[in-house]
Amino acid sequence: MVPKIVLLVALAAITVNARRAPHADYIESLFKANNGGRFSSDILEDSLLDAPGLVAKYGYPIEIHHVTTSDGYILEMHRIPHGRDEHNTRDPSKPIAFIMHGLLSSSADFIVKGPGNALAYVLAEAGYDVWLGNARGNYYSRDHLTLKPDSNINQNFWKFSWDEIGNFDLPAFIDYILETTGQSKLHYLGHSQGGTTFLVLNSLRPEYNEKFISFQGLAPASFMDNNDVSMFQSLAPFENVIESTAYLLGYGEVFGDRDFITEFKANYCGEGSIFTELCSSTITGLNEREFYNSTMVPLFLAHAPAGASIRQIAHYGQVIKFEAFRRYNHNSLTNLIVYGSRNPPPYDLSKVTAPSYLHYGASDKEVNYRDLHNLASKLPNVVGKYRIERETFNHYDFIWGIDARQVLYDKLITLMKDAESRL
Repeated sequence: MVPKIVLLVALAAITVNARRAPHADYIESLFKANNGGRFSSDILEDSLLDAPGLVAKYGYPIEIHHVTTSDGYILEMHRIPHGRDEHNTRDPSKPIAFIMHGLLSSSADFIVKGPGNALAYVLAEAGYDVWLGNARGNYYSRDHLTLKPDSNINQNFWKFSWDEIGNFDLPAFIDYILETTGQSKLHYLGHSQGGTTFLVLNSLRPEYNEKFISFQGLAPASFMDNNDVSMFQSLAPFENVIESTAYLLGYGEVFGDRDFITEFKANYCGEGSIFTELCSSTITGLNEREFYNSTMVPLFLAHAPAGASIRQIAHYGQVIKFEAFRRYNHNSLTNLIVYGSRNPPPYDLSKVTAPSYLHYGASDKEVNYRDLHNLASKLPNVVGKYRIERETFNHYDFIWGIDARQVLYDKLITLMKDAESRL
């Protein structure tokens, strides 16, 4: 398939781009039900726009690119080629910053906080050509050459974990970016699962290590021996039945839309359900302890969760249950066919030789600092481990924390420039 590029320019893009935010209808109904409440009309307006619409509204150049993976998934990337206020001209020699989101998320994670605060804008103003990936199955990448994401007959579209995202999606993104820009290397910034998939890619396809100036791992998820998230802890023992049970119920994805969330809450969130912790921690909203601007909540909820496969969650459950960072465990027979062994092999992290900069928060429950140190001990080229100064910095502060620029993003740029000087 020939890649498609859509260029949106400033305010005109809002009318050209017909899509709305993933959960725009939900946010609009809440706003009307509360007569606006304490949220401004500007927040409502922003909450109804999809990620490219938001970028265009605030006067930044935005491009939409589509790429097709070798296994047929059609993925969407968003590009901010230059800044609005600084470094605001197109320059083919600009260093490239490719950002990859976490589980149940999308490119919007790095946009929603707005100019001056969100990571994508901060990087663009610092002189980077910014590309934002969207993994298969999320709101922006729900397409395939032959498979249908909304089919109730089977869930073949959804039979993937983050193993496939690392093994197929990332190579498609990276090859396309480098071919389009004519450059040979780029920076990779991955939050949570975005870090997982980087490790998957470079362990399974080590030739890609040479394509990275740096890996900026923002709480990269790998080992989870010390994971303290009740949702994962409660689901991990059932990793072998989560997916099959979901298929029997007619689901291959999780949290793709608010209708699904409403139905799931009504039918599967009762007391005694194995999904109780999943319901309380994921569906009910943002953790009150997070260091975020509460007026932005409608905007966050308009874009998250952005959808993922059941298998992605089950795969993390396997990491916890078996205390091993390894490939997806199908069953003995399928493993033998796919991997040549009855048990899935571990990812060979000794092959991840790209310069690695690992960032972590002391209060991160999802990626505990002990597990990050364990990861660092197995990577052969760790330039540094960087603890966020704020003691309460948690997993979601990497994307939503109101002080993320001051305590992290500005330092990221310094480290990225340092990595460039090492070439």
